[in-house]
Parts: sequence; C-alpha cells; structure tokens
Amino acid sequence: MALLVIASCQLMVVLDITIVNIALPDIQRSLDFSTTSLSWVVNAYTLTFGGLLLLGGRFGDILGRRRVFVFGVLLFVLASLLGGLAQDSAQLLAARAVQGVGGAIASPTALALISTTFREGPERNRAFGVFAAVSAGGGAIGLLAGGVLVEWLDWRWVFFVNVPIGLLIAVAAPRWIRESERRPGHFDLAGAATSTVGMVLLVYGFIRAAQEGWRDTLTLLSFVGAVLLLVLFVLVERRSRQPITPLHMFADRNRAGTYGIMLCLSAAIFGMFFFLTLFVQDVLDFSPLMAGVAFLPVSAVIAVGAGLTSRFLPVYGPKPFMVTGAVLAAAGLGWLTLTDVHSTYAGSVLGPMLVFSLGMGMEFVSLTLMALSNVTPDETGAASGLLNAMQQVGGSLGLSILVTMFGTASNNEADTQVPAFLSQATPAERLAFQKTGQLPPPWGDEVLTSGVSAAFVMAAVFALLAALIALLVIQVRPSDLERLKGGSGPPGAL
Repeated sequence: MALLVIASCQLMVVLDITIVNIALPDIQRSLDFSTTSLSWVVNAYTLTFGGLLLLGGRFGDILGRRRVFVFGVLLFVLASLLGGLAQDSAQLLAARAVQGVGGAIASPTALALISTTFREGPERNRAFGVFAAVSAGGGAIGLLAGGVLVEWLDWRWVFFVNVPIGLLIAVAAPRWIRESERRPGHFDLAGAATSTVGMVLLVYGFIRAAQEGWRDTLTLLSFVGAVLLLVLFVLVERRSRQPITPLHMFADRNRAGTYGIMLCLSAAIFGMFFFLTLFVQDVLDFSPLMAGVAFLPVSAVIAVGAGLTSRFLPVYGPKPFMVTGAVLAAAGLGWLTLTDVHSTYAGSVLGPMLVFSLGMGMEFVSLTLMALSNVTPDETGAASGLLNAMQQVGGSLGLSILVTMFGTASNNEADTQVPAFLSQATPAERLAFQKTGQLPPPWGDEVLTSGVSAAFVMAAVFALLAALIALLVIQVRPSDLERLKGGSGPPGAL
C-alpha cells in the first residue's frame, strides 16, 4: 500500500506534462493564447518544477519526508483545481507555476520515501523498479488520458482529474507511510530564488523576442536581468554551506558532459512534442484522442532503445550509445523539417518520430549511468536530482528558443500569406482576421508549418550539439567497463 501511494504520486506528477500537451490546441482556442505565448503553459510548470526540485528534496530531509510529501501533493491538487477553473491565460499560467512548485516538493520526497519505507536489498530494489516503470510509463498514459479527457469531456478535465487522485494520496499517506527522521540543515532559499527567477527571465526574453523583436526594451532588460541573477546564483552557491546545487558535481568531466547532453536533448524532445501536437491537430485535423494514439509509438520505441542499450552497454560502454543516440535524434528532427501542409502522418511524421525515439531510448539509460558514475553513496541523490533538474530547465529554455525560431519564420510567412488571403477573403473572413489576427486555413496552415519546420531545424542543432559533447567530452576508462561487466569498484561507481 505504501508503494501504491508513492507510485501514484509520481504517476500524477509525471503524466501532467504529456496530458496537458494534448490539450494545448483546445487551451489556445479557449483562452486566446498566441502560439508563442502558448509555450508558457508548458514552461510555467517545468521552470518551477526544475528550479525547485533540489530544494523540495531538502525540505523533506529537514522537515520530515511524509509531512512534506503530503503538503506537496495537496499544493499540486489545489493548483490543478485552479487551473481547471481558469477563465483567462494569466490565471492558468499562475496555476501551472504553483503546480510545478507542488511537483517539485512531492516528486523528490516520494523517491526518498522508498529508501525510508523499504528494507535495503531485494525489497527496496523492487520498489525502485516499480517507481522507475511508473516514471517511464507516465508519459504514454498521459497521452491517452489527455486525448480521452479532451475529446469526451473538456480540456479542463486534464487538470480536474488530479483532484480526486491527489486527495486519495494525501489521505492514505499518513496511514501507510511512516514519518522519516529529521536531519539538521538549512534551506538555500537564495540559491533557489536566484536560479528560478533568472531562468524565468531568460525564457521570457526569448519568447518576448519572438513577439516583439530583439530590439524591444523589455526583451533586452529580461536578458540583462537573467544574466545578473544567474551570476549571483553561482556566487551564492559557492559560499553556501549547504547549496541547493552542489557545483562540485560539475568538476567531473563525464558528469558535466552528461548534464550538457541532457540540457540539449531535453530542449529537442520538449520542442518535438509541443510543435507536433499543434501540427497533427491543427494541420492534419487529428482529434485529441487520435493525437494521443499517434504519439504512443514514441514511448514504445524509447522502451526498445532503452532495453537494447541496457543489454549491450556492459560490453561496449556508454559512450557509443550516447553518440549514436544523439545522432539518431538529430536525424529524426532533421527529417521533420520537411513537413509541410501536404504532409501525412504515415509519410512524414511517424518515421522521424521512430528514429528520434530510438535515439532517446539509448540516451536515457546512458545518461543516468554516467550521471551517477564515481559518486559517493551520500551524493547519489544530489547527482540524480541535478540530472532531473537539467532535464526540466533544458526543456524550458530550449522550447523558448524554438518558439523564437517559430515566431520569426511564421511572421515572415504571414507577410507573404496575408495579401493572398485578403485578395480572396469574404467580408466576414476579413472581419474575423481583424479581430483575431489569425489566418484561416489554408493560409494559416502555411504559416504554422513554416514556423514548425524552422523550429525543428533548431531542435536538430541541439541534438547535434549533444552528439558533439558525447564525442569530445565523455571519456570512459577501461576500469569503468570492468565495473559495468560486474567487476569490483567503489560504491556508486558505474
């Protein structure tokens, strides 16, 4: 029962990203988001989640993990309810940010509770296995659940569905999970605040640039503020006795390279899901349920790639899989740049997705191993937490850059399509265009696909950068391969 409670919380937090992705086109129409500002529905969650993830784990250590776990779940439930009730874009984005805070508190505490609830050995290993399976499968479940809820009910139910699940978890946790022993320490609130606000300003700068241009005063001020806060964050962490981000983790060449690869690949995968979700529903006219089913091969092929990598990694080591995986991801994204208004799912979307997913499956296993290599047992939590934080922050930052590419390309295409539209439009169509600024099909489809194609070019560049880091930075010693094959090695080694 304890494992059911813990795994249910992780499932709720993990599937929230994909379940909301499927609802993005309906949210855009309902709350009048532009395509560029729509990315904040994703970023508001991932920025607070990634920025506060390590602080959330520290809360559990110092205040008691069960207590903090229940608080995080209830905060997530409250934010989900407010998100479902949102009447405008600002209300929804505020709710998504609070959701991210709740997830950042609940998720690392849930993982830590496994260590305090289950005995070391086979019992704890099985619990970790279930937790990992739920984390991996949550994305696929979210795709289907999002499609069903949006098509059969309404987009608001992708948020409302968390309320009964979260309340059951909060009620069951005190009965089935015992409280952990508190540890002395202090909270690095300054580090959490400077890093999170700095990243928010950086992301806002890119998205603002897509809408208002690079010379806009607020765009430039956002970038300046982001640089100042992130430099201040590094200074704070260097002087803190218990920093939220242990900077010495970056001193190891392999681990620093691993974090860089995760940053780049997260940018690519967040962008792929965001823009393909819009493309298949707005251009290919897929229903939300069809869109959810259309993305299921991604989860299946990632599992295949991860399984093959796990089997052969002890023989060849992680580096070949890291390089090959990133190259495959870049190839899939490069293939997606060819999409246009005449593309079909089977002919232009499915193939690139499968190539991309195979590469990502190779990467996930290899990156996790390299992040935890040569780490002492008392720092494994920090090393894995930092990898997860890099995934969320990299996804947010990368998506904002891709949105900038999308905005520039789509604006240029719109300048071409508007005269053609006005020459053929009826008075009613012209009036609607004046009110919304949105071109109807087929002119609007041309604008969207032009922007999506440009975004995939940048996503492919991110994946190629990851491949270069894997090739030039990662160095695996023969002794590391011996440990992977079952030889002896220090605790926490590969």
